Order: sequence, then C-alpha cells, then structure tokens
Amino acid sequence: MATRSDILKTLDNWLTPENFQDYCPNGLQVEGSEQVSRLVTGVTASQALIDAAVDAGADMVLVHHGYFWKGEPQPLTGMKKARIKTLLDHDVNLVAYHLPLDDHPDYGNNRQLADVLGIADPRPLSGLLWEGQLPQAMSAEVFARHLEERLERRPLHVGAGPEVIRRVAWCTGAAQGYLPLAVEAGVDAYISGEASEPTTHTARECGIHYFGAGHHATERYGVQAIGEALAREFGIEHQFIDCDNPV
Repeated sequence: MATRSDILKTLDNWLTPENFQDYCPNGLQVEGSEQVSRLVTGVTASQALIDAAVDAGADMVLVHHGYFWKGEPQPLTGMKKARIKTLLDHDVNLVAYHLPLDDHPDYGNNRQLADVLGIADPRPLSGLLWEGQLPQAMSAEVFARHLEERLERRPLHVGAGPEVIRRVAWCTGAAQGYLPLAVEAGVDAYISGEASEPTTHTARECGIHYFGAGHHATERYGVQAIGEALAREFGIEHQFIDCDNPV
C-alpha cells in the first residue's frame, strides 16, 4: 500500500508538469482515499471507466484525459456531476496528466507508440513531434496494414508520398496540426491520432503520406507504462481498463 501524497509526488517528479502550458490541471483532480493499494489506468475519465474502476476496487484512477479543460462549462451539472459524484461516493482519487504524459522520454505516449509500432531510433523532432526509422522499408499499403495490426484499428490514409516509407514522424492524439512540420522535416509519412479537413489537402499537395490512426488508439500506452512503473515503485496493484473509442 502507498499514500496518495507519495504517488503524486513521484508522478510530479517524473512528469514535471510545471514545464508545460497545458489545457487542464495536471495531477490530482478529485481527491479520494489517502491510502492507495489498487490503481486503475485508462485513456479518458469517462463514466464507463469510473464505473469499471469502482467495480475493480480501485483507490486511484490515472488517466490522460481528465476534467476541467479550459473553455468548458464550469458548473458541476449533468454528466460532470454524475462522474464526480461516483468518484466521491466511492472515495476514489482521479489523477490526470495530459501534455506531460505525451512528452515523457520513457513513459510518454509518443515513445510508447514508437515501441508498439517497432520504430527504430525514436527521438523528439520539434516540441511534441517525434521521428524515427522503420526497421524495413514499406509501401503505404503495407504500413497501413502494420498500423491496423498493432493498434487494432484501421487507419485513415491520405496523401501521395514516396513509393516506400522509411523515415516517419508522429505525434499521438489530436496532432494533425504538426503535419506541416513533418513536411518541412522531409519525412516520408506522418502519423497522428486525428485528421481535420485541411489534412487531406496538405498531404496531397506536399507529397507526404498521412495516417490518422485514432486519438484513443494512439494514446492507450502512456498510462499503461506509467501505471506499471508506479506498481513497481510502490508495490501496488495496477490494472489498465480500455473503454473502446473509435475516434
């Protein structure tokens, strides 16, 4: 068993949230039990995840997408009330780390996605944008099948890049806005979680392959990695619960 305070201190030391200008508070968002013996991780603090965590006997839920985003309505009504009431009724802590969990060199979503996809020499390229090499050159069609096999989700493929893909760039989640930086870097393909209307035109006109591999699908791995690290550090139980999301 560990204390909430010790876990939060460790997470802050590992993830350094003070170094990020984020869209939500990082760290403890809803206070529950001070003693923690069972940790549940997930991508988003949806009602489905919270209910599953309660059923699993969790004292703490750690997610990538938590609450209190800038610009969202502040009153605790409706869906938000129901979620937070469930946490409070069962004395469950909600902890969330957004950009710090994307960026971490070991536990971050970008690094973990590289490991899942087997990308060699993964490294930061610019800000949250990463780059690396495929272990062997692939056509766009073969690479799309590779993404589908590893992420269990068929990717969106648009653009017209080289016949074979060797060097790739990526950023998990809603990072389609980094596509122009990938073009400037001269990579063969760019991967993010989501696409928007301009993405297709940019990829086609700039001669690059773009793969939209799913916001949820690309961000399942950081919370798992850091959850396992906390389990090793504190000797607590950890369970990742995947509430599927096709977006």
